[in-house]
Amino acid sequence: MSKVGLYMAIAGILAIILNFLDRVPNILFWIYSWGDTVAWTIKIGLVVIGAVLFFMGNKNTVSKDE
Repeated sequence: MSKVGLYMAIAGILAIILNFLDRVPNILFWIYSWGDTVAWTIKIGLVVIGAVLFFMGNKNTVSKDE
């Protein structure tokens, strides 16, 4: 799950950065049809959910001293 979370977080961060440069990725262009507020919510949600999945996925791979 950590790879999926990493890809989601990167996609959200890139969408935010590219929005400031007026370069919207074609795959995320549909979110702007509902307005800027919904588009920002989706982009921030991608980053947050991606980060949660990334850190939860890495939690299982850490070895514990027993």
